[in-house]
Amino acid sequence: MADTATDSRSVAFLGLGTMGFPMAGHLAVRGGHRVTVFNRTAAKAEAWTARFGGASAATPAATPAEAARDAEVVFLCVGGDDDVRAVAGEAMDAMKPGTIIADHSTVSATVSREMAELARKRGLFFLDAPVSGGQAGAENGVLTVMVGGDADAFARTQPLMACYGRSVTHMGPAGAGQLTKMVNQICIAGLLQGLAEGMAFAQKAGLDGHKVVDVIGKGAAQSWQMDNRAKTMLDGKFDFGFAVDWMRKDLGIVLGEARNNGATLPVTALVDQFYAEVQAMGGNRLDTSSLMTRLTR
Repeated sequence: MADTATDSRSVAFLGLGTMGFPMAGHLAVRGGHRVTVFNRTAAKAEAWTARFGGASAATPAATPAEAARDAEVVFLCVGGDDDVRAVAGEAMDAMKPGTIIADHSTVSATVSREMAELARKRGLFFLDAPVSGGQAGAENGVLTVMVGGDADAFARTQPLMACYGRSVTHMGPAGAGQLTKMVNQICIAGLLQGLAEGMAFAQKAGLDGHKVVDVIGKGAAQSWQMDNRAKTMLDGKFDFGFAVDWMRKDLGIVLGEARNNGATLPVTALVDQFYAEVQAMGGNRLDTSSLMTRLTR
């Protein structure tokens, strides 16, 4: 990817997990921005500073409020709805009017709208900006970012998110980013189950699975999941970052939203139960392509 550096800006990044750690690093190194980080496990913030702190000339903050106090934009990447409420809420207490908070967590559209309204009342802007692309996408700076919220705030923040996003798109008002991410997870769940069944069928039929993938990957069955996961599924490798536990959290959000809006998602609900089986087999931290393990045990 071409260099995305812009005029240096003072930003904060709250949450340095599998995704947040490299994303914050791209802001410092690729973007040349002054990044103050916070993580609830302080050792991760110290590790981030040891690796990237020279580029950003910043030290870890002890609290979300301390990290956010002087930032022009505050980025957030944490676990679930309650984590967003807690961390973003504390950060907002210290943010100056007009500051933007962009949440890269995958959470419910409800909490995103709630936080956007809270921000509005405080003279702030809140963007829901979940990402797709997994650990590899975060490390390589080629994530897809889908954003909901104020259009002007998005325009001010997009150059920063381009430090780690190959595609950064405004999807509509508050909650639209999270709803788009839900569509993403619905599609991935169905694709992975179909791929797992196809690979298991090829094995049972006595075919050379790798050769099958080479052939059908040139036709209508081709997908990113086939290109990147089919052969590793055949080889029993399931260590590519996005864990089953995280997918079940995401599918729980999807199914909850579907109950609210009346969408019918029979395949998604079924695949969610298949992931529950993988968890029961001890596969909580395996990646999402481990649906294959239920079919080959």
